[in-house]
Amino acid sequence: MIERDVLILGGGPAGLAAAAELARLGAGKVTVLEREATPGGIPRHCGHPGFGLEEFHRLLTGPAYAQTVAAAAASRAEILLRTTVLRLEPGGTVQTVGPNGPETYRGRAVLLALGARETPRSARLISGTRPFGVMNTGTLQQYVYLRGKKPFERPVIVGTELVSFSCLMTLRHLGLRAAAMIETGRRITARRPADWVARLLFGTPVLFNTRLNRILGGDRVDGVEIDRGNGPERLDCDGVILTGGFRPENALLAGGPVAVDRGTGGPSIDQYWRCADPTYFAAGNLLRGIETAGQCHREGRAVARAIVAALAGRLPASDSIPVHAEGALKYVYPQRIAPGEALDPKLLFLARAASSATGTLTVKADGRIAWSKPIRALPERRIAWPVAVSALQGAGKITVSLEGIA
Repeated sequence: MIERDVLILGGGPAGLAAAAELARLGAGKVTVLEREATPGGIPRHCGHPGFGLEEFHRLLTGPAYAQTVAAAAASRAEILLRTTVLRLEPGGTVQTVGPNGPETYRGRAVLLALGARETPRSARLISGTRPFGVMNTGTLQQYVYLRGKKPFERPVIVGTELVSFSCLMTLRHLGLRAAAMIETGRRITARRPADWVARLLFGTPVLFNTRLNRILGGDRVDGVEIDRGNGPERLDCDGVILTGGFRPENALLAGGPVAVDRGTGGPSIDQYWRCADPTYFAAGNLLRGIETAGQCHREGRAVARAIVAALAGRLPASDSIPVHAEGALKYVYPQRIAPGEALDPKLLFLARAASSATGTLTVKADGRIAWSKPIRALPERRIAWPVAVSALQGAGKITVSLEGIA
């Protein structure tokens, strides 16, 4: 049994930021367990700029950002690479396998910062053949930035989330242009005017109300079948990039001591980032699918402060009031409210809508309205419900709902 004050599972922006902050605050022996050979998470293979402005006050590429956060953590905490976590057990016991073979760790506190993954082809139920050239954003970026390879010449991008436009920059790095971006809705998921940027700067048409039916090709992709409402039609391309649809990397949570929220797919937490087993905490994209590296970095620092308070016995008992998302909301977090105010309320008390909706966001405690506000919600946008915890204490049930017109 290897004892640590704090174990951090995952060496991405949230985990590394937490490690540096925990060590700075004097949390004791802090160890990060990372399954990859290099720490840094997804930014490692995002070769374009757009990182670090708020955290480090300078604009960085993804690899430079990953190196910066990793160096800050390594100067204060222990980082163990090529180490895979196999199982979580109650009370902070973690089974692993790494360069030294199977090992068992136990932390006084354990931070889950396992990140997220894009929805693969199988879960999207896309039919057709299985040629080479179908991949998600992360695979594309690893081909380009880590291996210096060109997997195709003119692919189709499926999706219009922020990461979809990151694909355009990755392709431009190779001097390539996408054949089209495909969106099933009537507008892009990312903020406008990104669709105009795609057309004018990258020369890529954005096809709205368009569904990908089938992938065509033998050894390699040679086209796709799409439907824009007038029946199937062929679109010539030599690759398909399936972007977005991020889901928490939650396989490790199955059957363990950490309860999973059905709305987010990630751990259920209270306003102290604390899981059902109070030894475990969670932050970063494991909580809800996807946010920016900057948001995950801020969450990592925030959860570090909560962990330090827990180790010092300053957090209240974990008995809590359940919080439910209703109406047009896809999910809400925290999913539980414990006694006491949140340490970092601006990074919590968030929700997202399942689809576009205009209406009233309402927070109720046992049916009594504690807060409400008219909003216009779009998918994949943060929706804040900034309610003081004191206004919710004593309730048996809290609901956050968005009732409106889609």
